[in-house]
Amino acid sequence: PVQAAAAPAAVSGVDALAGLPTLERFEPLLTERVIAVEKAGRDGCLLVIGVDELRLLRDAAGAPWAERVLAAAAANLRAEIGASTPLARIDADVFGLWLDAPREAGEKLAHRLVQLFDAPLTVDGHALVVPLYIGLALAPEHGGGPRLISRAAAAMQSVRRSGGHGHAVFDSRIDANHNEELLITRELQHAVVKRQLELFFQPRIDATTLQISAVEALLRWRHPTLGLVSPARFIPVAERHGLIETIGGWALDAALRQAAAWRAAGVKLRVAVNISGVQFRRDDFAHRLERGLKAHNVPAEGLLCELTQTAAMENTEATRRAFERLGRLGVEVSIDDFAAGDAGLAALSHQPVRELQIDRATVAALARSHDARAMVESAVRAARELGLRVVAEGIETEAQRDAAVRLGCHQLQGYLIARPMSARAVLLWAANAATTLAQSFPGLKDTLLIAAPPAAAGAAA
Repeated sequence: PVQAAAAPAAVSGVDALAGLPTLERFEPLLTERVIAVEKAGRDGCLLVIGVDELRLLRDAAGAPWAERVLAAAAANLRAEIGASTPLARIDADVFGLWLDAPREAGEKLAHRLVQLFDAPLTVDGHALVVPLYIGLALAPEHGGGPRLISRAAAAMQSVRRSGGHGHAVFDSRIDANHNEELLITRELQHAVVKRQLELFFQPRIDATTLQISAVEALLRWRHPTLGLVSPARFIPVAERHGLIETIGGWALDAALRQAAAWRAAGVKLRVAVNISGVQFRRDDFAHRLERGLKAHNVPAEGLLCELTQTAAMENTEATRRAFERLGRLGVEVSIDDFAAGDAGLAALSHQPVRELQIDRATVAALARSHDARAMVESAVRAARELGLRVVAEGIETEAQRDAAVRLGCHQLQGYLIARPMSARAVLLWAANAATTLAQSFPGLKDTLLIAAPPAAAGAAA
């Protein structure tokens, strides 16, 4: 790895930070190269290279540090490909690279670059890994100029969406997904103003009393032509395109408003709200949350912030500050889709985390997999030592429910218990939940006598 060098002086068409051509200077060169290979009957390819983790670095250590890392990444790329290969900085954390060679050579280079960046970069004496995700578009097959860049960028985003790092070559399926993402992005920008977003609520029950212990607020987008859009479809798009703070802010406010309405009706329900990592790391998140609690007159214990395990375990200064602020505020944190075992719990032991939600895949396997049961048993044992609640989410069968209770899970959530419902339906359901569930699950009494897990938390006071 190379050390970060001082940025060269700004020159027209040259990015001062990376010392590379800008997009404005790269596009004409790209057009010339595409025309040249087409006339010669040869092939060429464009690599669009995204540098991962820089967003987290900006949040954790500030822009100057992230910029030095980007400069180091640019220097590493240049050292690997040589001075004659066209390379440019075409977006904040994205490089463009033209290769006057066919697909096979382009994929070989992409693979080599990904491997190169699997090794740590050394910046200011510190070593850190900044993975790459790379999209390839072929010339003249996939067009030229801006079209070629757009298609290589779509392929890059497909790698990013997959959750790993590596490379992908553009194809028609990626194009369809890219076009759908652009449509969703455009429509999602107006979803709040047009009042297309709404919340459903899925109850959780205490495993020993069968009483409702909390409700999870689930965001839905009711679009006039797309229909009811699942958050699995639009939340990742919102995160990639900078819309998650607006949407997440709306969801949090709507959940607090509903919690206040329930309290006014004499029902004190704790509401769990999914918080994105982007929201959580913002310096003003805790302040906004405090302001929302006061505005709706909801006590801190009436709210539960759900974070993904990935977001909660980010070892950054921004994450540590966010946890400290929530701790001072008195708002509890729940870790969604927990699947890390004892090591993950150790990493979270100093944070104001009070609840673990066992991921759905593990719960689904409880009735048939020894490994799944061992993982839950280990998590429950470690959680008990830390005074944490354990929630089994995604319960769909009696066998899953019985296994979760037998292993010591404190709370249960899933379609077998209750499906997501309207705010009004929650009140009707909660009034008779224990009686209805006891009748529906006649074998549960014996299971409870075996397990009787302690410390299950009830509804918020």
